[in-house]
Amino acid sequence: MAANDMPEIKIDADNMFREESFTDLKVGSIRRLVPVTADGDDDSARETRYEGQASLMTPAGSLPLSFELEADSLSGAIEQFPEAVNAAAERAIEELKEMQRQQSQKIQVPGQGDFGGGQGGMGGGQGGGRIQF
Repeated sequence: MAANDMPEIKIDADNMFREESFTDLKVGSIRRLVPVTADGDDDSARETRYEGQASLMTPAGSLPLSFELEADSLSGAIEQFPEAVNAAAERAIEELKEMQRQQSQKIQVPGQGDFGGGQGGMGGGQGGGRIQF
């Protein structure tokens, strides 16, 4: 692909946030996203956002969880974290079960195995801790 075939990549200057991270070094982390102007000044016209992050330990390894926290303060986000992480873990487990169900229904042809990993979207990510089920 030639350089002139690349799509233009541009930062949305009207949708900038300053990111702050808080963690207990055990279970997870909370990101506070403070809206800012293109100059870096706080933008009081937009709401501060909170996002939780944790890792779910599965037999296949660590699965990063990321979820929104509907809170107006860090203390509110901390209070909401347990319920939100449990809901995110339940959704992830259901998605894994569905993927397993779909894999089990595939017709297997000898010599045509999926050697590329096949289950993309499960690696990387940031988790502030590990939750084991």
